[in-house]
Amino acid sequence: MEFRLLGPVEARDGARRIALSGSKVHTVLAVLLLARGRVVSDERLSELLWGWDPPATMNAQIYTYISRLRKRLGPGVDLVRRQPGYQLTAAGARIDVLDFERLDRLGRKALEERRFEEAAGVFRNALGLWQGPALSNVTPYLAQVELPQLEEARTSTLEHRVEADLQLARHEPLVPELIGLVARFPLRERLRAQLMTALYRCGRQAEALQVFHEGRETLAEELGVDPGHDLRAAHQAVLSGESGRPARPKPAGVSVGSARTLPPFMVPPATADFTGREHELAELRAELAASPGHHRAGFRARRMLITGMAGVGKTALAVQAAHAVADEFPDGLLHVRLRHEDGAPKDCAAVLGQLLRALGETGADPSVAGGGAEQLDDLIRRYRTRTAGRRLLILLDDAPNELRVDALLPPTADAAVLVTSHSRLPALPGFRTLVLEPMGTAESLALLTSMAGKSRILVEPEAADAIAEACAGLPLALRAAADRLAARPHWPAARLARRLSDPALRIEELRVGGLDVRRSLDSVLRQLPPIEQELARALAPRERGTFTAAAVALASGLSEDTAEELLERLVEGAVLEMSGIDTEGRPRYRFHELMRLVAAGPHECLAGSRLSRAS
Repeated sequence: MEFRLLGPVEARDGARRIALSGSKVHTVLAVLLLARGRVVSDERLSELLWGWDPPATMNAQIYTYISRLRKRLGPGVDLVRRQPGYQLTAAGARIDVLDFERLDRLGRKALEERRFEEAAGVFRNALGLWQGPALSNVTPYLAQVELPQLEEARTSTLEHRVEADLQLARHEPLVPELIGLVARFPLRERLRAQLMTALYRCGRQAEALQVFHEGRETLAEELGVDPGHDLRAAHQAVLSGESGRPARPKPAGVSVGSARTLPPFMVPPATADFTGREHELAELRAELAASPGHHRAGFRARRMLITGMAGVGKTALAVQAAHAVADEFPDGLLHVRLRHEDGAPKDCAAVLGQLLRALGETGADPSVAGGGAEQLDDLIRRYRTRTAGRRLLILLDDAPNELRVDALLPPTADAAVLVTSHSRLPALPGFRTLVLEPMGTAESLALLTSMAGKSRILVEPEAADAIAEACAGLPLALRAAADRLAARPHWPAARLARRLSDPALRIEELRVGGLDVRRSLDSVLRQLPPIEQELARALAPRERGTFTAAAVALASGLSEDTAEELLERLVEGAVLEMSGIDTEGRPRYRFHELMRLVAAGPHECLAGSRLSRAS
């Protein structure tokens, strides 16, 4: 899915333009996209649709526009009611405004580091996203609010691109362009100063000085001010003959500006209400950031594994970290899930094909071609060739095992790799592991408040504490509970707290929209080997506290060594947690309470089962 705002507001599904009718619908879409995942209130939507004179039926009309957008945009776009308004999220969608801002940041960084060729190319890619005047088919109320800052951003990027071209001694083709820009923006002193520099380098000193005097007169007549620093510095440089010396460019590595297409940005949007995890996020940012003084522009081998139980927020944290360090990776951010929705591992050839296409490779879809092991080896070679020497961040989400990850590792240290998995993946070489634990009480309450609103949480502190306790610090459960409250504004928090207090109802209550605690946790259980899955489901109904391998062996008929080995595998698979050591030095284990409730569903007794035969 692709959204365009830098021109007429459009939504596109691949090459197909999605039909949207009327300035009001386009306005609602634009407002929600410009909110960058934040909730937009009904009042704000009304103001941007009708100004200060909304109709009496404004709420009904807004609901109609939202319904039309849901129908047209389809299931790939999450457009939900969240008090006091609406929220739009579209995982994996491209939004031209965000691409423009990202490229502008990359270009400025390259310009500061005197990588002028790269900077000029990146700025051109950014400006190429504009398809005419931005927001050209929305209401005048929205255009009045948003258009000035968008146009200012465009002009500023244009000035930076001209600066890069001047440093590359491209002054002759710049002169006619700059003459037109100065006529269009007579009060922008930087453009006038750049025109003076270009004219001087073309041997037109008198014209350069004339541009300065015309600018001084215009500023005095229009604003009553004298020329500022940029214009005065350009004037002095022309008089002293210093305008003819562009700065020496710094040798660059791989240039993202030379590519005809934008660098890939596959990472989903950051969570708008991301809360907590400050320490973990800081650790990831420090690990992924470039190290000062490195001989290759500060890049070194950076590989991180985020592990923890299902629903603990591994992907959300990884995505947040990726956005926080995006400017470190001018060649793009790759993202791919390594499992299907049902938990089955994806075919490695299909994953490599997806990444190769994102990296610009064209041709037949390798995921549907035959070839077996020989084809897979060829795909791995092509992938490593494409990623070698490129400053990429590669996010491999929900990895089933280390073998799937190994095939997707780049061959050089220029790229960073961030892996999420509920398994510990001990065989991954060179990876630092961050174990993500369930949230504490304070973080849990902060997340509930952020999503459900202070008016729902702070007025019922005891109910809020009970909801947080029932969710046991699991962000997936907390979000489901907060969404259930937000979708039912007439419910007091105490009602949800009472329903969650009943273990028989709790898991069913923690399901709303795409958030489903049972589905997420049960998917992990179903991925286990049969003997481990059977043991987990047999233990869950009776083990509400901590337990040892000796106790499990006694109850199941397994040998203690076999029981301990199986329990350790369940810990590695994030089904059980370690809970310390008993007085005899034996490890103690426990279930997370929500995992226990899911595992304690329909199960078979141990008598006569495969577990007894395994001993």
